[in-house]
Amino acid sequence: MALKVRRDDLVLVVRGKDKGKRGKVQRALPREERVVVEGVNLVKRHVRSRGQVRQAGIVQQEASIHASKIMLICQHCNRPVRVGFRFLEGGNKVRVCKRCHEVIE
Repeated sequence: MALKVRRDDLVLVVRGKDKGKRGKVQRALPREERVVVEGVNLVKRHVRSRGQVRQAGIVQQEASIHASKIMLICQHCNRPVRVGFRFLEGGNKVRVCKRCHEVIE
């Protein structure tokens, strides 16, 4: 299944412990249907030192969340929207806001 969000899209979390938070998509994982959103679903990891590169300790980082828990925020209407697809006259497939019918890009 193709994800309707891409890297650098602004999204809103609609379910879960981080409901209501907005953030930028850092990574999209289409095979797992998951995304990593900046500042959302923070977990603590215990990491080893890597010589002079990294110090050992507890690091807080973002974990992935399921794509069904987020909604894309349209740049035109600035609201969380559902996403549709449309083909342009050149044959290109583009994402479309279901609320204001503008092309998302």
